[in-house]
Amino acid sequence: MEDFGKVSVVMPAYNSGRFITEAIASVLAQTYSNWELLIVDDASTDATAELLQNFRQDDRIKIFRFSENKGTQFSRNKAIEEASGDFIAFLDADDLWKPEKLYLQLQMMQTNKLPACFSSYELISENGQNLHTKIEALSLLSYQKLQKANYVGNLTGIYDVRQLGKIFAPDLKKRQDWALWLEVIRLGGAMYSIRESLAYYRVRKNSISGNKLEMLRYNYKVYHEILGFSKAKSLLKMCTFLWEQFFVKSRQQIRLD
Repeated sequence: MEDFGKVSVVMPAYNSGRFITEAIASVLAQTYSNWELLIVDDASTDATAELLQNFRQDDRIKIFRFSENKGTQFSRNKAIEEASGDFIAFLDADDLWKPEKLYLQLQMMQTNKLPACFSSYELISENGQNLHTKIEALSLLSYQKLQKANYVGNLTGIYDVRQLGKIFAPDLKKRQDWALWLEVIRLGGAMYSIRESLAYYRVRKNSISGNKLEMLRYNYKVYHEILGFSKAKSLLKMCTFLWEQFFVKSRQQIRLD
């Protein structure tokens, strides 16, 4: 198999004992083998740390642990800081990749000289049941379109460090993944996708993204603090976001029979 360069896989983990073994297994099952997996345990209080010991024999897997809980953005940034790969990809400790995920994306990026790409993905329940629902990626995603709503499933995104440098998540408790992809597109131009589903996103009842009002507060922070829009423009962008999120983006969700 052609070697496109090393991929650094960023995996933040907090109390992920129920899911992390399966998430790591989905990386180990990749048909593309030139990768390193950087796992940052954000001071978990469950069995996460103990389970991670089972993977120390694979020298591609690097494990870091915070002594106190810092938040997802700090975990992701620690992994990015430690990354030595030519590409950076993201997989949370409760999500899964399909085996061809890395190879197909790297092949597309190499063929078309792209600095980044993403893909469609499917939904699974908290206990791993297939929900027969696909979130279909836009074929082309511009900076302007991404400002309206987050169209990049973080578990599918990958960017080329050689072209863009390392891009870190801003200091936000939520929506930092959206801000990161906005910076990727700002630097690298519009992103193309693979329309095929390459990953599984686990829908959890108590996920951080589940609180919609809290999400809106952090949306405003992205517009005002990260993108530097005025308060008035940020509020206007919020109105655009609500329309996009509930009346436009919802069309991406396709029922699989």
